[in-house]
Amino acid sequence: MRTSSLYPLLQVADVESTAAFYETHFGFTRIFNGDWYIQLRARADHPFEIALITHDHDSIPELARGPSKNVILSFYVEDAAVEHERLIAAGLPILQPLRDEVFGQRHFILADPNGILLDIITPI
Repeated sequence: MRTSSLYPLLQVADVESTAAFYETHFGFTRIFNGDWYIQLRARADHPFEIALITHDHDSIPELARGPSKNVILSFYVEDAAVEHERLIAAGLPILQPLRDEVFGQRHFILADPNGILLDIITPI
């Protein structure tokens, strides 16, 4: 198989408010916009993408419908400490404060409006 693209498709209750969260706080822009599906691309050197779909849409097999859960998106950034302060100043709740790990990462964790965890990481 030759893959031309790969991105997570998150099942959420409200695609519009979730897209606005990623646009406002993480610099994503819309590359496709619909009532029940929105695809976003990061403004970065690489075309990182995420997509959002209404969790009860009929294109999802009925057995698999429902909000995404137990998902962690890892964002590698230049300076996790700077991002930590920026997101606190924006009023976002931090679930795990900034800390250095023995395995060589400085990171913190917050959640998007759906409870999807966002791990903001800088290698150290």
